[in-house]
Amino acid sequence: MSAAPALVLDGVRFSYEAMRMRLDLAVEAGEWLALIGPSGAGKSTLLDIAAGFAEPDAGRVLMAGADVTRRPPAERPLSILFQDNNLFTHLDVFRNVALGIAPGLRVSRADRARVAAALEAVGLAGFETRRPAEMSGGERQRVALARAFLRDRPLLLLDEPFAALGPALRQEMLALLQSLRAERKGGPAAVVMVTHHPEDAADHADRVAFLEAGEIVAVGPTRDVLTGQGEPRVAAYLGTAKTVP
Repeated sequence: MSAAPALVLDGVRFSYEAMRMRLDLAVEAGEWLALIGPSGAGKSTLLDIAAGFAEPDAGRVLMAGADVTRRPPAERPLSILFQDNNLFTHLDVFRNVALGIAPGLRVSRADRARVAAALEAVGLAGFETRRPAEMSGGERQRVALARAFLRDRPLLLLDEPFAALGPALRQEMLALLQSLRAERKGGPAAVVMVTHHPEDAADHADRVAFLEAGEIVAVGPTRDVLTGQGEPRVAAYLGTAKTVP
């Protein structure tokens, strides 16, 4: 029997300011879905609803078959990476990563070994005692990535965490993310990635969903969506930015 989808937005309705969002979406276990669309379309809000930071006016949010619509963020089986990396400036790298498995920072010997392994996996072995202010933007995002994967959740939400990085470093981080998820013991984590870079979707996503004015107007295999097949609004948005031959 196939696994239940990692995430389902079932008849979700959400209103804020002048936006009226209507969302129906399923993300399969182990799938990488990219969310694209103009600024203000509701991409980050969709992640907020999935993560539990925003409660829908109607509809359900399901994860691995369980209804999590009313569960707080901490009780949902996911990790999330933001552009600002959400590191605590007063804590060193070791403690920032350890928060992923020990929120009270009561760290066992086994926990220490897991943190060390996570830092080694993202190329930060030896950085344990550094503070975030002593690190580059790319290094700080590696710390956040180590913490996310240490939590070992089956769903990872990416709200443009690498947007402030240069193109080469952004691609390096996405390749690292791809490698880490492939090595997950329970199978690859599902990924929902907000991006303004269609080339990133072309390189990594299995499917793409296009949002406009709070609605998903196209969703399908990456190549189909990025070539604007059957949906003029997608083609108009991409313009000369089409990246799939």
